Amino acid sequence: MQSTGEAGKERAFLVGIEYRIRARGARSASFPAGAVAARESLIKLATTSQPPNVPDFSADESLEELRSLAISAGAEVAGEFLQHRPRPDPATLIGRGKLEEIAGAAASVSADLLLFDHDLTASQQRNIEDVVHTRVIDRTQLILDIFARHARTREGQLQVELAQLEYLLPRLGGRGIEMSQLGGGIGTRGPGETQLETDRRKIYRRIRHVKQQIENVRRVRAQQRQRRESVPVATVALVGYTNAGKSTLFNALTRAAVLESSQMFATLDPTIRALTLPSRRRVLLSDTVGFIRNLPHTLVSAFRATLEEVQRASLILHVSDASSALSAEQDAQVEKVLKELETENKPRLRVMNKIDLLPPVTRGTLRDGLKTVYISAAKGIGLTTLCERLDAMLAEDPVSRVRLRVPQKEGKALALLEARARIYSRQYQDGLVELEAEAPESVVRRMREWVVLEP
Repeated sequence: MQSTGEAGKERAFLVGIEYRIRARGARSASFPAGAVAARESLIKLATTSQPPNVPDFSADESLEELRSLAISAGAEVAGEFLQHRPRPDPATLIGRGKLEEIAGAAASVSADLLLFDHDLTASQQRNIEDVVHTRVIDRTQLILDIFARHARTREGQLQVELAQLEYLLPRLGGRGIEMSQLGGGIGTRGPGETQLETDRRKIYRRIRHVKQQIENVRRVRAQQRQRRESVPVATVALVGYTNAGKSTLFNALTRAAVLESSQMFATLDPTIRALTLPSRRRVLLSDTVGFIRNLPHTLVSAFRATLEEVQRASLILHVSDASSALSAEQDAQVEKVLKELETENKPRLRVMNKIDLLPPVTRGTLRDGLKTVYISAAKGIGLTTLCERLDAMLAEDPVSRVRLRVPQKEGKALALLEARARIYSRQYQDGLVELEAEAPESVVRRMREWVVLEP
């Protein structure tokens, strides 16, 4: 394996850990002993502690997810290490002897940093760096770094900065190699503070300033929402695990141009677009940031202004990757975040995406249910059924059948009916157009003076 990262990429070494003593009901995953050898460059620590009823990621599945996160952060994976332990070591998490073994494996592949799929305390991070003499990044830092890379709007940058500062604050005391450097590289960059050796007073001041700016964003967003809610337009929020295909579905339904990428957290900044349903009602579709297992609490708090769109939505479209072997585990993680947002009881439609990636035999057995629709956003399969199901589940701006007599000279009114109503019959007589149509309540109200019959 080459010793330098391609195109200036940092070489990362993953360390994974699996504890043999787990909560009752949690799934225990086996991992081959030979996986201890470094075969690429990133170190992942895969530990899980989920409630018994929540499907759990196995050690190798967790390691695979960390690998995807590292690639999304711009790293080149140079190696991996997985250790089985009865319990975590309070000082170094995996024990000094194993750390020395990892240090040798990482050095042999010229790794620039170690990535742990576990939150590390400041003392653990310092103790590990003292042994391995390499930068150490935990899972939360890695996710924050990906968010920093993908934040494009000022709002997104502010929210990422707040999360980074709140993560950094309790870790100021004596962090090792990373604290002695300026921002640069995975886990250290972002739109906020670039010098990590910042005292608490400056960070507290910056946090207050950023929170005030975010509060201003929330006020503006609330005003926009009030204007939207003053007219009977429902809001539908897309939620789901990261890389479930939400942005692809959003683009397919609204003809928008939101970035579609296989990288995790490609969508960070929220986007809202209008969607016309088969009944000619209009709804607002909101694309949101993807969720992930053990989503850092600082991110949930910082992105509350964005996630308010989910809280205020009339309907939640929960997008799942039907082709993923981890679909059940990913859905369980989404449910946990929705519960934290207090939206678990909102009306919801499950959208099983990417069915084009399933074997034909499996695809032929799929049947839509009352609360489940199978689609392929990339191939346009099932989108008509999805829109019809949305139409049936939304109560805002109800549709009614009316008969109207509109003067032919009222061109704007006739054009509105043509665009926003289903017209079943049309007759011209004495300068009037007699129509029988099915239209949303918002349209019928504007046509009130010409309505001659309605239920």
